[in-house]
Amino acid sequence: MITGLDHIAIAVPDLDAAIQRFMTDFGLDYEGTEEVEAAKTSTAFFPLPPTSIELVHPLRGEGAIAKYLEKRGGGIHHLCFRTDDIEADVARLKDKGYIFTSDAPTPGAHGATVIFIHPKCCDGVLIELSQPAEA
Repeated sequence: MITGLDHIAIAVPDLDAAIQRFMTDFGLDYEGTEEVEAAKTSTAFFPLPPTSIELVHPLRGEGAIAKYLEKRGGGIHHLCFRTDDIEADVARLKDKGYIFTSDAPTPGAHGATVIFIHPKCCDGVLIELSQPAEA
């Protein structure tokens, strides 16, 4: 079951500059950076309980975020909903006709399990489902 808004992800062409902006200009607490090999991204999180802002940047210039930045430049990339049972939510949404960008959930940041719903199913918005490691 979807339990909350986990984070809003922003694609950024310069991760270090964006981190500095969010820390210095906006005064947000910086939680650190993590490389997510499965998604080919470097991520930086700024908690704003009960949610957070995630900056995403291509790892080694590869992957979907690199393509997104080439095509659109920086901007809001996706909304992420937290779930306590990702497998049940995927099955329920597939039964309703939702299309996912992968066949099964994959590893995400902070040890979470994640999967994305294709934007054409949600009025052009990319939606991520994320089950935290402890759930």
